[in-house]
Amino acid sequence: MPAPHGFSSLVASMDSAMVVVTVAADGERAGCLVGFHCQASIEPPAYAVWLSTANRTWRLAQRASHLAVHLLSEDQHELAALFGGETGDDVDKLSQVEWAPGVGGVPLLDACPARLVGRIAERVDVGGDHVCIVVESTDVTTQPPMRPFRLHQASDIDPGHPA
Repeated sequence: MPAPHGFSSLVASMDSAMVVVTVAADGERAGCLVGFHCQASIEPPAYAVWLSTANRTWRLAQRASHLAVHLLSEDQHELAALFGGETGDDVDKLSQVEWAPGVGGVPLLDACPARLVGRIAERVDVGGDHVCIVVESTDVTTQPPMRPFRLHQASDIDPGHPA
């Protein structure tokens, strides 16, 4: 079913913050640029991200115990392009950045100190091209206020996979 007239325009006008999601499972790791995400609960603190079923990060997230959500600052276009414009099927994106393992082996990007890590509590598939993963926040790192990297700034990044 095609999107209703005006859907894309309305969503683009919201200009969401973009994040990088990372996961690890069975000795493998992956990450991708994500624009679909939001707070899902206050108590317990939970966050939801929607991952494209076309990418490697989603395939690993099916087996992972934890997931990390990294907030990008407005000056991190190069990092956004790496995680959004390359596919983990062809490129080891994490070999190109500094990171350290977190709980469950999840990669924590040094360049993104504002992040949350959570235990995967639920995977919700409603039949679209993205699947929702709800994480119960176990660790949050903040930094002074910053301007996030926004959807409009990613318009020149060709996705590593089609939707």
